[in-house]
Amino acid sequence: MELLHLNKAFTLIEPGPVVLVSTYDGRKNNVMTISWTMVTDFTPTFALTTGPWNSSFRALCETRECVIALPTVDMIDTVVGVGTCSGADTDKFAKFGLTPMPGRQVRAPLIRECLANIECKVIDLIGQHNIVVLQGVAAWIDPARAERRTLHAVGDGTFVVDGERIDRAQAMRAKLPDLD
Repeated sequence: MELLHLNKAFTLIEPGPVVLVSTYDGRKNNVMTISWTMVTDFTPTFALTTGPWNSSFRALCETRECVIALPTVDMIDTVVGVGTCSGADTDKFAKFGLTPMPGRQVRAPLIRECLANIECKVIDLIGQHNIVVLQGVAAWIDPARAERRTLHAVGDGTFVVDGERIDRAQAMRAKLPDLD
């Protein structure tokens, strides 16, 4: 074993896929890249980390709704671009060629180019840790999309792409909820 600087420990356990989170503040759509996300259990409850440093945060807190959109590996440059400019002075949908689509449960837009979209309502804000807890209220997937591999941020500017899928569902059946 080799000693790893403690400030890099988070790069070992980065959570699941980088997402785009869209909001609508009553005047305009916005989108931010979020790499710190998690599911909380087998229900459609999710958490993400963000705060006032993101211009979308105010809309997220005020409207208490958003869309979690799952980009795929072919969108890497869009994901990075969205995450490195501010919606305060940039129309990110126009700049990155993203197509907003209406949802059914929230006013924040779905993103057409993404593999999947989850409409969400904010159910808790944990300010001390900048955690936003979300309840999914509708979910969408594009079954015709050929690219399905998602991106995972390591946290140091590099990404890991989903790879081979290993099926152990039968062995875990007793622990999994009925998903039908």
